[in-house]
Amino acid sequence: MTVASQPETHNIASLNAITTPSRSLGQEAWSRLIRNKASVVGMFIIGFFLFLAAFASVISPMDPLKLHSGKKFLPPPFDAGQTKIKSEAEFLLGTDSLGRDVLSRVIYGSRVSMAVGFLPTAIILLLGTTIGMTAGYLGGRADNILMRLTDVVYAFPDLLFFIIVMVALRDTFIGQLMNGLVLLFAALAIVNWVGVARLVRGQVLSLKQKEFVEAARCIGATDFRIMSSHILPNSLGPLIVSAAFQIPGLIITEAILGYLGVGLRPATDSSSFFITSWGTLMLDGQSAINTQPYLLLTPAICVALVVLAFTFLGDGLRDALDPRMRGTQ
Repeated sequence: MTVASQPETHNIASLNAITTPSRSLGQEAWSRLIRNKASVVGMFIIGFFLFLAAFASVISPMDPLKLHSGKKFLPPPFDAGQTKIKSEAEFLLGTDSLGRDVLSRVIYGSRVSMAVGFLPTAIILLLGTTIGMTAGYLGGRADNILMRLTDVVYAFPDLLFFIIVMVALRDTFIGQLMNGLVLLFAALAIVNWVGVARLVRGQVLSLKQKEFVEAARCIGATDFRIMSSHILPNSLGPLIVSAAFQIPGLIITEAILGYLGVGLRPATDSSSFFITSWGTLMLDGQSAINTQPYLLLTPAICVALVVLAFTFLGDGLRDALDPRMRGTQ
């Protein structure tokens, strides 16, 4: 009876495999990603801070640059019993040394962190992908020259380079564009592309000898078409994961530069899109840790949440885009 049922079981399994609609690689990766609870939480946190950054002018309860005379270092209402200073309900997180609303400044600070996370990453991916793909595909002298350039840039201390650039060019024309954010973008992108270039070069070296690349070359496809239509799409998985881990590093770097006082220039106009950053708020708060601790704690917690969210998302993407995980539940 057992022997006779084996062909029947095999036929049923084969029939199910035929009738079940196949899913694309993207659908399978998304299915694995959303089953990762930490990644889903990370996506919600990132979405929340992106919402704050986009609608800061609407959500913010007050003007982040407005000075409230006689209301310096007010504690939050929920912490009023810990200090002798009387709090006010309209300032949910208290005020800073100049009487500005802390909550409004933290909300506006999300704009800088989100912009620093995404915009330089796009430049880094573009520059690193171009150099890495060119070096890996052409090989020979071009590969040697580009990789030696990569080694030189990689050997330079990142943080020292950022500080030198921000201090030396802070008062120049480019240092004043968007309160210094353009200079910060350029400084971050100039150094951080080397990791992406090495990653892409390794992917190209492993893919350019594959059968589908040889087939495209045999039918007369140009080098540019082979790189853009065949090699690059098959390298997107590692690139996406690399970008997910690159973003929190840039956010932390901006916070460090702001804390050191060489980050975003202080804004004087409330109509400016980028007014302050979480790093600048932490610099203001470290001198008032005893009087108004939430001036330091609030932006520090925001930085930690965003960095953790991108780290969780990067871990989930790494597992979801791993071809060895295909078909697993």
